[in-house]
Amino acid sequence: MHLFEELLSISAEEIEFEFRGFSNLDWLEFVLNPRRLRGSDFLMRWSQGLWSEERIIQAVNNTNEFFAIPYGPSGTAPDSDVRAFELYFERLEAAGLGKIKRPDLLIFKKSSREIVEGLVDSIGGISELPFTPEDSSVLRELLAHAIIAVECENSLWIAKQMPDFGSELRPQKWLGGKPGVKKGAVLPTLILKEEDRKPLQIWQDNNGIPIHIWHVFYDIAFGISFDRAQELIDQGFIIPTKQTFQSPGGATTTKTIYKIYYHYAYPLCDAVREPRLKAKFIQDKNGHILPYVHFEGGKMDLRDEALNVLREIANAKG
Repeated sequence: MHLFEELLSISAEEIEFEFRGFSNLDWLEFVLNPRRLRGSDFLMRWSQGLWSEERIIQAVNNTNEFFAIPYGPSGTAPDSDVRAFELYFERLEAAGLGKIKRPDLLIFKKSSREIVEGLVDSIGGISELPFTPEDSSVLRELLAHAIIAVECENSLWIAKQMPDFGSELRPQKWLGGKPGVKKGAVLPTLILKEEDRKPLQIWQDNNGIPIHIWHVFYDIAFGISFDRAQELIDQGFIIPTKQTFQSPGGATTTKTIYKIYYHYAYPLCDAVREPRLKAKFIQDKNGHILPYVHFEGGKMDLRDEALNVLREIANAKG
């Protein structure tokens, strides 16, 4: 599967819309999106993913102690044009870097900002980070200043309105007596894909930088260290789930994921201003229109619990 399609793949259970009546359309002539986006879900997912990373970066940067920069390819890609987004990943794949797994964000102390910005400028800016090998002297120095790395996830849910939000973890027979919730419960979870576990572990071990998973919902966000997530999985507190993902081109694949109860996480952010959901669309040269919902604006503030996590790691680093 092409990297562009892999990144825009969406869980089948999240697909709400299906546009019919286009069976005779020559999708290869769809100038703005030759990967054959079939419905609004994929464009909405793209928009929401970019929005959630922007809100996290803004929340961290609004503190007096830390700042964040996008590091993985999705965070440094174009954010206002689907076609430019696709071409970016074609370039990444052509450079042989498409399969390299990097966390989405890097977090630094504010006192390192001038040094970090100078290093980033020296390679041509943020958008060039994914095309710069990690064994280069510039990236080695950049990583030496990082406090943590962040793997970003997001969900199209208002977490506090999910039916089982607030439920307690109790011993569950299906978990061998370990604490959990009833099967089929709908509550906030932090997602870790099985296919990402080994690459993220290798990256963390090679660079000596702790990775945290930060999962953003519409109204709140949660965080957990990658080490803690691994521990919960290895000890059987979180068991694997098989889930079907569909790409914009229609291909489906089954992936193993882990849904980590938010009870094991630390509160990360609270929404203090909701985003605006705006109607947007892309149009092909034949006049066909594909509408989607675009996430814009809003604001999240970092919680004290998250600040304390960052402070503890920063102090340990020295």
